[in-house]
Amino acid sequence: MNYLNDLMSPLLWHLPVNLITLAQTITDPDLMGQIQKSWNHFIQTGQVWALLIGLVIGYIIRNLTSYG
Repeated sequence: MNYLNDLMSPLLWHLPVNLITLAQTITDPDLMGQIQKSWNHFIQTGQVWALLIGLVIGYIIRNLTSYG
């Protein structure tokens, strides 16, 4: 993996600036609105209950399988 990084680093360093900015096009700059929409979807679909149940079951299993 390090050999690949050493090989790619000089290649990426010499990329033109225009090519780098193409990958950073922002279509919706309302970050807080996106977070709120995602959180509301998380709550409305009931995934929060799956998260909480999973945390409780995981905690119980961790305590049952730990030694000491």
